[in-house]
Amino acid sequence: VQLQASGGGLVQPGGSLRLSCAASGDTLSNYFMGWFRQAPGKEREFVAAISQDGSFSAYRESVPGRFSISRVNSLNTVYLQMNSLKPEDTAVYYCASDPVLSPGRASKADEYEYWGQGTQVTVSS
Repeated sequence: VQLQASGGGLVQPGGSLRLSCAASGDTLSNYFMGWFRQAPGKEREFVAAISQDGSFSAYRESVPGRFSISRVNSLNTVYLQMNSLKPEDTAVYYCASDPVLSPGRASKADEYEYWGQGTQVTVSS
């Protein structure tokens, strides 16, 4: 499966963005999906994840209530809605997928087999 992330950009603190991750080459419903981010000089970190049927989702501690992950399998697309953005949310955001990941491993980047190219999110006034 190939993944294409989009929707990043420059936004002021308190603003919103919606990231999209479009899949091609296979059916998205076969894959557990995750969003990760990496800021300059920092390690890649988990942001959010969602199971194949959308019944399970998970978030890093700093984003519940601000970020929301969703998926529309019929469109082969996963979304990350980001509200109340803060400067510390600035990073390159990556989507990732894996066909056999279990929910308990959702935050582990090494568990994901496929990765998109990333989209830059910059939160600044």
